[in-house]
Amino acid sequence: MKVKTVSAAVPSPDGKLAVWTETHPVMDGEKSELNTQIYLAAVDGSNRIQLTRGEKSSNAPAFSPDSKWIFFASDRSGKRNIYRIPADGGEAEQITHWSGTMAAFSVSPNGKWIAFTGREPDRDEERARREKLDFRVIDENPHNNSLWIITVEPNVEGKREAKKIAAGPYHVGQFDWSPDSTRIAYEVRPTPEADDGPKADILEVALETGAIRNLAATPATESEPRYSPDGRYLAFVRTTQSAKRIDGRRIVLMSLSDLRSRELPATPDENPLLDSWAPDSSKIYFSEGVRTREALYAMPVDGPPSIVFQRSRGTFSPQVVFNRAGTYAGLAIQSPDEPVEAYVMPVSSMKPARVSAANVNLPKEPVGETRVIRWKSKDGKEIEGLLTLPVNYDKAKKYPLILNIHGGPSGAFNETFIGASGLYPIASFAARGWAVLRPNPRGSTSYGLPFRSANIDDWGGGDYQDLMSGVDFVIQMGVADPNRLAVMGWSYGGYMTDWVITQTNRFKCASSGAGLSDLISMWGTNDIPSTLDDYFEGPWYEQPERYIKMSPLAHVANVTTPTLFLHGEIDPRVPTTQGYEMYHAVKRRGVPAEMVVYPRTQHGPQEPKFVLDIMHRNIDWVAKYIGE
Repeated sequence: MKVKTVSAAVPSPDGKLAVWTETHPVMDGEKSELNTQIYLAAVDGSNRIQLTRGEKSSNAPAFSPDSKWIFFASDRSGKRNIYRIPADGGEAEQITHWSGTMAAFSVSPNGKWIAFTGREPDRDEERARREKLDFRVIDENPHNNSLWIITVEPNVEGKREAKKIAAGPYHVGQFDWSPDSTRIAYEVRPTPEADDGPKADILEVALETGAIRNLAATPATESEPRYSPDGRYLAFVRTTQSAKRIDGRRIVLMSLSDLRSRELPATPDENPLLDSWAPDSSKIYFSEGVRTREALYAMPVDGPPSIVFQRSRGTFSPQVVFNRAGTYAGLAIQSPDEPVEAYVMPVSSMKPARVSAANVNLPKEPVGETRVIRWKSKDGKEIEGLLTLPVNYDKAKKYPLILNIHGGPSGAFNETFIGASGLYPIASFAARGWAVLRPNPRGSTSYGLPFRSANIDDWGGGDYQDLMSGVDFVIQMGVADPNRLAVMGWSYGGYMTDWVITQTNRFKCASSGAGLSDLISMWGTNDIPSTLDDYFEGPWYEQPERYIKMSPLAHVANVTTPTLFLHGEIDPRVPTTQGYEMYHAVKRRGVPAEMVVYPRTQHGPQEPKFVLDIMHRNIDWVAKYIGE
């Protein structure tokens, strides 16, 4: 819990300074929260200072175009608002006095405007809440964000008035300023609900006239608009017309003069995250996973992509932040035995230099060695994963093994620091004398689209074999004791944990976090039912037998494995009922079971006291059944 989370560095336009955020848990008395503050240093890491302080967090730092000011967001006023502070020190000035909800903001290239997305307070909704009339009509009156602008400098009366420039029967998401600060391209979708994410289109508004035009509005998902520095093009990411979550995504280049567009060559994983244009508008930088690491690519406007930066060991944050001049890039770097820090690198050399010192003084606790290993699954498909060996590993001994399964299913385990806090404390497991296998089975991202879509209509089939063959491989290596195995995971990892215990009794214990157990009831109660449509090629009522077949609950009569169930009480992604259904069925069969429900908690536990409790429970549960 002492390991701080560090964001990617944000380099200043003049290439002299960098800012970043550091987050640490606060668990004093009644408090159980995360506190984030902003730090500043020269790009070589010298003259490092903490820029913001206080009980309220400050985040989203951004430089003014002249590098003299640092803008940031904070809820120190009681609501999230935008502030600025001089780069050479001083008091922060509140720019907005917003009483509604606010999301992202961006300073215009000419430094005169700030655009932000937000929603005005709903007085009728507040009154209904006070009068106990706050019933909800589902799918009615979505809480959509609009696009607003406000001047950076106050008028002669010392005021700044926020102006709504884009609103409609839609929710505004990501947006980007044109290089001449006269237009903004922005994402829209019908509502902010997660299931409407694939329905995103891109519009553009002219600040002077308020005129709005469609740039990309098709059945495909169109997102991440990025203007080229010369103003000729708009780059964005587009799926196929089916807009399924498991489809590949391509970078599209649109000519703003005639709105004609063309797809650029496919990226290796077909899942790019746009970072920035090169200053001469000749190429686009994007990030994408490559197996257990992240890579930064350059995509020329004419030609295939190529990797321009990748760690030989470890990984970096998926979003790389370029300064407006395109001369420096900021990122956050870590490896299995190195905690995360913020870095800045000149684009000319792509050689990063550390600017933060958030975790350099951590106690040097021993962590187990983490290796990338590969094995063949039952059908011959090559599978990769991360194997963490126990501290003081002895080749002559065999150790208990924890099989840790990631969520998604289109997630992936990366070479991140194993000593950071999380629901599964890998370094603590290794310190207890346990080996840990974290596989990336079929369905995982970072291995190409065919691999990512290889579990369609096959949850619990090929992916299950990938996991079991990985365990067999570690046993064959002489590392794992086949009689002391445990399995655990969250979300899809919880689903696979539930599935594993219905298919085999080889594991001595299991821990299922936010696990899907009944896919029919899951379809009707979670916030992204179309995801199941995509993976199972249709809703459950068209093929109930398929959903039942792949539901762990349908096979619960086979369970003999003592299982710990962990769930957030207000989880919209995997409703708590999924955990209750599996827990009660396992318990009814007389198998040792325990369920812990965390109040105020959605899909991913955030409160530090809860995260700490989950880590302890996982350690204690494994120790109880497979020992040291």
